[in-house]
Amino acid sequence: MSTSLKTPPKPSTSAAIAKADDHGAPAKMKAMVYVSPGKIELRDCPKPVIKAPGDAIVRVTQTTICGTDLHILKGDVATATPGRILGHEGVGVIDSVGSAVTAFKKGDHVLISCVSACGTCEFCRKQMYSHCTTGGWILGNSIDGCQAEYVRTPHADMSLYHIPEGANEEALVMLSDILPTGFECGTLNGKVQPGSTVAIVGSGPIGLAALLTAQFYSPARIIMIDLDDNRLETATKFGATDILNSSDGKAVAAVMKLTGDAGCDTVIEAVGIPATFELCQKLVAAGGIIANIGVHGKPASLHLESLWDRNIAITTRLVDTATIPMLFKTVAAKKIDPSLLITHRFTLAEGEKAYKTFGNAAETKALKVIITT
Repeated sequence: MSTSLKTPPKPSTSAAIAKADDHGAPAKMKAMVYVSPGKIELRDCPKPVIKAPGDAIVRVTQTTICGTDLHILKGDVATATPGRILGHEGVGVIDSVGSAVTAFKKGDHVLISCVSACGTCEFCRKQMYSHCTTGGWILGNSIDGCQAEYVRTPHADMSLYHIPEGANEEALVMLSDILPTGFECGTLNGKVQPGSTVAIVGSGPIGLAALLTAQFYSPARIIMIDLDDNRLETATKFGATDILNSSDGKAVAAVMKLTGDAGCDTVIEAVGIPATFELCQKLVAAGGIIANIGVHGKPASLHLESLWDRNIAITTRLVDTATIPMLFKTVAAKKIDPSLLITHRFTLAEGEKAYKTFGNAAETKALKVIITT
């Protein structure tokens, strides 16, 4: 990763200590490594060290697996190359900080944002942190990530958040990515309004996060659509007003019946495959919005022959995590409970099993897994 600093800093004392053990060999740690498409392994890797004054080294206590990690394993993310330590979500304890870090110190409990932000570039000044010129979504992508005993977090002052004493740190892992993603890319981009009708295509973890946060704005109807009856049942518990299993090919007709043939004001795509994006186009009402969240690895058709006169908008977005502070307050006030998304727990030593469980959600009924290091 490039840095805006022209002169490499001298390593701090803590960084120098981290470079080697008592015998002069690099310190080691356990980490989940992307080996090749479809293959991930738990390996011994060098412990990260401070590389820039704004860095922090965090001892990860809990992390999780994201659907985006599965896209990496499929080969959908070209910037994540074999040998990369995966993961961009987690909580932990500060192990060491660079000389320019002022907001954190060794021993602080922190939430790790999935997006690293310098705070000063053109995009950061627009709160488009995902497009930071020296950051963005780099953890577990273009630099090593959080599914490890330690992680280096660039731009620590802008990319970490203090965890209040006594908070449920396991639940707060969901604030690293999934909740702000569902909120920003789905609910906010979809402009959910009081009394509106919302359809969410995909009742996996990200779709459920959109469901939870859409309720902040009191829509009249939230229709969840999926192929998995278990996830649809979960969606009902989370506040969906209607659920539809689309495996019979009749989802469009069912939505039109529910909406008096009007369609939905907001349609959120939360899967990331051509079929679901094209389904969204059939569900949107005149004047409505299609808000894409899914990570797409293949082309999807845009049916302008049907949509050119419908006054609709289509939005895309990579999460900026600008809403993490607000979500912290919402969780603290018990207006939302992210722990509801957690279904399975593993140790880092069981990381490969965790991936199999998460990747076979239809059989395992997994939503979010917690990996304790």
